[in-house]
Amino acid sequence: MIPSMKFDPKETLGEISHRPYPLSSSPWGISMSWHDVLFMHWPVPEESLRSLIPPRLRLDTFEGSAWLGVVPFRMSGVRPRFSPSVPILSDFPEINLRTYVTADGRPGVWFFSLDAHNPVAVRLARATFSLPYFDAKMSCERKGDTVEYRSVRTHRNALEAEFIGRYRPTGEVEDTKPGSIEEFLTERYCLYAARRGVVKRGDIHHVMWPLQRAEADVGRLRMVDQIGARLPDVAPLLHYAERLDVLAWPPRKVKA
Repeated sequence: MIPSMKFDPKETLGEISHRPYPLSSSPWGISMSWHDVLFMHWPVPEESLRSLIPPRLRLDTFEGSAWLGVVPFRMSGVRPRFSPSVPILSDFPEINLRTYVTADGRPGVWFFSLDAHNPVAVRLARATFSLPYFDAKMSCERKGDTVEYRSVRTHRNALEAEFIGRYRPTGEVEDTKPGSIEEFLTERYCLYAARRGVVKRGDIHHVMWPLQRAEADVGRLRMVDQIGARLPDVAPLLHYAERLDVLAWPPRKVKA
């Protein structure tokens, strides 16, 4: 299902059969829409990431490899529940560096970094979700079916990170097959974060990703140096999604 132009949380909450575990029983806290999403993924040795993940979390693998993802996109309509969105604060580009983990049977996303073109969002996310957000100078412009994207980290005293490129879908939306690499990389309904040794889980919900095959022309990619990792000398696995509406819950501590 591809969401309608207007985000209706009730409509999104009405589709739950695809989830790997039950929807949270508490009220959601934030709604948002993600646009022009590019998934760039590379297989990497598990041992290259294991020491970067809290011991409480199990690093997920697919066909014997861990996976690193670079994901540029644009946010819109970011707002707390019962509050209106404010364009200057609610709409902005974002790019993240991520891998995949599990705790208590709940597969999720571990973010090494998230860069955003919104200093208010950066500070709120750091304070409330314990996520490694960073300030960046960014632009995301769509020309026809091609997205031109640029991100240069500007956060004070932070390691460098940069992405410059363009990308586009090359096929129609395809159903994600159970057990596929697409399901492994995208159909995850929580994120994990840690601060001072305390691991937290933030639940999210959305319909299944409307994935399309994609191509990308990347002129500059400096996203993995910050964690001391190296990308393999292979072409990345590429997927594109035009839009996804998302609900997020406040993070809760993962029991030891």
